[in-house]
Amino acid sequence: MDGCSQCRLLGAAQGRDVLVAMKSAGFTLIELMITIVILAILLYVALPNFAVWMQNTQIRTAGEAILNGMQLARTEAIRRNVNVELRMDVSSGWTARVAGTGEVIQSRLAGEGSAAAMVTTTPAGAQTVTFNSFGSVGTNADGTAAITEIKIDSPAISAADSRELCILVRAGGNVRMCDPQVAVTDTRTCGAAVPAGCL
Repeated sequence: MDGCSQCRLLGAAQGRDVLVAMKSAGFTLIELMITIVILAILLYVALPNFAVWMQNTQIRTAGEAILNGMQLARTEAIRRNVNVELRMDVSSGWTARVAGTGEVIQSRLAGEGSAAAMVTTTPAGAQTVTFNSFGSVGTNADGTAAITEIKIDSPAISAADSRELCILVRAGGNVRMCDPQVAVTDTRTCGAAVPAGCL
């Protein structure tokens, strides 16, 4: 059977109808322009919300990274039976190291998904927290005050749009992340009295 006999499966009139239908399946210039205008309007409306979402995602990323660093430092202090310190670097970056030897266990750069996040520690200027072999907060080797609270925010968006987070470090070594804006009944709450460093 040659290719020509397969072409004759449709009659002449039916074949012409199929060709006409295939030719008219494209877009006209007016339809294309209307589509572009609608897409532009949708982007104009959605772009501000997308920017807020991106900044809040960076806050969340920074908070989770710092929380993970604190938990790592505490776990390594217990596992190695030595003091391990977590030192905050620029913005949300940190370095966990053995307090006596300076051996770096792990570090994180601020630019890893949270370059726009702004970190504020309490007490003001505190940069280090040290965990002892029991997992409790110990004395920093350099004699400075240990971090008790870390607030993560973004200066790129308004306070009303920002979903700032707070990391609480308790003397017993318990470290948790909370949201100072949610109701007290919410499991993400910072407690009945929001710590001053998280306001």
